[in-house]
Amino acid sequence: MSEIVSHYEKIPEDPRLQIGWGPLEFARTQELILRHLPPPPREILDVGGGAGVYSAWLGSLGYDTHLLDIVPAHVESARKSAGIASAEVGDARKLKNADASTDAVLLLGPLYHLTERADRLAALREARRVLRPGGFLFAAAINRFASILNGLIAGAIDDPRFVAIVEQDLKNGQHRNPTGNPEYFTTAFFHRAEELRAEVAESGFAVLDVAPIEGPGWLAANFDERWSDPLRREELLKLIRQVEHDPALIASSLHFLATAQKS
Repeated sequence: MSEIVSHYEKIPEDPRLQIGWGPLEFARTQELILRHLPPPPREILDVGGGAGVYSAWLGSLGYDTHLLDIVPAHVESARKSAGIASAEVGDARKLKNADASTDAVLLLGPLYHLTERADRLAALREARRVLRPGGFLFAAAINRFASILNGLIAGAIDDPRFVAIVEQDLKNGQHRNPTGNPEYFTTAFFHRAEELRAEVAESGFAVLDVAPIEGPGWLAANFDERWSDPLRREELLKLIRQVEHDPALIASSLHFLATAQKS
């Protein structure tokens, strides 16, 4: 955990959603959440919520949002947002919240930073514990093939140190970065879509969907120019929606989002 905290102290998470393919990830995550999240007023627990970009967005829509994160600097930033009801340092594996006390839980970061399966299941079961009956879980994961796909596009595969990272990812999903280059990310676990579905189901949830977040949309030529044009942006999003449940294309995405419900 100390390595992960150090990484985010050097490279804050939220600005990532404003550059490159980040805006696509943000927009699609919002879209997928709103497909299932009941209208406000509802209470939402954002576990591993970073500096609060999703909590602040949901707060602006009228939801009562409460954020937990393991990085103190993130929590300090979140506390400055008027749209966030509370922000505390916390661990996804051991929540302080009471049983059946919230309407929805976001796990948009913890699952890929918990490298042991037992820890991921602990976080998922804690999310289920604090949810009210019928409450919703939104849990994100990084695709097992994210490093090789991104490395091919960005040219990082020319670095033999990065190739070694990719080979480890492909072997067992255990992402490690001994290079000191923060652009190669930090300690993490990268899922296959079916692994994410299985872990959520094993934790007692009814899985409603496991969807690609970016889909193949991040591969679009001249992405920044395309995204800045509202008409071309919507056309891109429309194409992603058309193929989001095609099993042949789900692994083209950099991230997945599992949506599940507590029965």
